[in-house]
This record gives sequence, structure tokens and C-alpha cells, in this order.
Amino acid sequence: MKLKDDQWNLGHLRRHLQAAAELEAWTIPYYLAAMFSVVDRSSDAYQLIQSVVHQEMLHLQLVANIANSYGYSPVFGPATFPYHGTAIPHLDFALDPDNPTTQFSPYSAEIGPLDERRINAMCLIEYPEWDTGGRPDYHDKVNEYGSIGEFYDALERGARQLKGDIAGGVKQVDMFAAFYRDLPAMTVQGSGTRGLSEVVLLIDVIRDQGEAAKAVDMIAAPFRNTADDSAAQDSHYEKFSMIRRGELPSTYPMRDPSEYTPDDHKRREILMDNFARFTKLLGELFSGKSPAGFDPLMVTIGANVLACWRSGVTPRFS
Repeated sequence: MKLKDDQWNLGHLRRHLQAAAELEAWTIPYYLAAMFSVVDRSSDAYQLIQSVVHQEMLHLQLVANIANSYGYSPVFGPATFPYHGTAIPHLDFALDPDNPTTQFSPYSAEIGPLDERRINAMCLIEYPEWDTGGRPDYHDKVNEYGSIGEFYDALERGARQLKGDIAGGVKQVDMFAAFYRDLPAMTVQGSGTRGLSEVVLLIDVIRDQGEAAKAVDMIAAPFRNTADDSAAQDSHYEKFSMIRRGELPSTYPMRDPSEYTPDDHKRREILMDNFARFTKLLGELFSGKSPAGFDPLMVTIGANVLACWRSGVTPRFS
């Protein structure tokens, strides 16, 4: 259902920004778990997924900066991270006229190892918009978009309509400047028209790094990681496609949950507890606070995920 006259209000924009933050945050545990399931950490697949995980953290930061410039801080909690069946938050791939599910099946939204179902889902999430550059539809509901590209196209047009509501310099976070020396800005410091140009830049970074304009396009030079990405020119979609075209790497053997020991369940509980702390700190970080222990907790969560896989246990985050 389209809004009357394609006109957004501030509440509609903020709901979309919350949904964007949820989607970006959702991908992080999903990709992270698949990455740590790979036995050989020097493999191309591991390195490619790791580079995407880092950029998803960047995208979450950029969405939060945009949201805060419109007077809204994204909210995170356990409900932000459902991993069931084939449901990926706020996207309905069947709405894309190209319907990429016919190409990338079977797929699963459940936490699991890097296998056929997970790599297909990764490609679906980052699948290039079929009509990039066209006029985006506005939707009343945030789950009526067929691709991330269409979602962000609509978000940009809504942001343009409401540029007068932009207040620069509000609760802005910049954790990645050292990795993107050629990127002009990662925060929204201006208001009104000047702020809008910064908002659009941040949306462009998210779109270009994730899906690129078309499947074969490279990431624009200013948006490339200049520090530690061996395939900095490739979008997330292209990175995942490269993994899918090759032979999937060996992953840790999994055991049936009926065989889990008390220690196995404890490993899962430790991960879930630490991840709950992490989501709390995320909310604090993007609401203008400076929570202690954020970076060490990220490292701890990675170690928790790896401990699960090495024991044959599928990780759980919530």
C-alpha cells in the first residue's frame, strides 16, 4: 500500500530507519556464525565473510547516525534477532520482479554453518535491485520491499522530503575512519540541505558496499576499505557469489542437539548472555553514550561462537 501522494511524515521515516537498523544488525550474527564455522581461517571464504561482517557494523553505525540526525535513536533487543525458517527481517524477495529465490534455493534464515542454504541466503540478502535508479515505491509497511536496494532508494527519497528535520551533530558515532581514508564523512554534521548531502552520502555507502549498482559493478573508490580488505573493490553480493561459485570450505562437524551435554548448553548460554550485553551496549552507543567494554565484548562473542562450533554445537544468540 502506497502512502497518499508518496509523501512521508517524520514518523514513517523513523520507522524505516529503525527497520534499517534491525536488518543491518540482524546480518551480523548470521554472517559471523557462518564465518566462524569455517575451519581454515586463512581460506578465501573466511576472509571474504569477515570483511562483510566489518562493513555490516559500519552500515549499522551509518544508519544510526542518519536516524539520530532525524531525532531518533534505534532500539535493539532480543526481538531484533529472530532466526527462524526463511524469514529475513523487512524483506520479501518474492516482491522483486526478478524473484531471486528461484536462483538461490534452498535457503535458510536460521543460524548455521557455511553451507548451501546459508550462502544462498547471503546472496539473497545482498541481491542487486532489479531496477536500480528507477523511482522507488513508498510503502506503509517496512516489510513490503523486495530488496535492500529498493528499501534504501525509498528511504533516500523520504529523507529528501524531510530534509528540513535534519539536525546535524546529534549523537554521531565514528568508529571506522581509520579504515576508510578516502571517504569524505561518516557522520551527519550539517542541518537542512547540507545535512541532506551527508545523509545521502551515507546511504550511498551502504548501497554500494552491499549490492553495488549492478551485480558486476565494483564499489566506488571512495567507499572502499583502505586498510585490511583484500577484495575492497567487490560488493557483498559479489563476495558471496565468489564463495558460492567455488567449493565451500570445510566446516566444523555438527552434533544433533539431543546429544548436547550440560557443558554444551552452558556454552550456548554464555554466548546468549554476552550477546544480550552487546545489544544493550549497542543501544547505549547509538544513543550518544560511551559504554565501556564494547570492543572487548565483540572479541569475546567471536570466541564464544568458535567455542560452540569446535564442540559441535550450533550457536544461539537469543
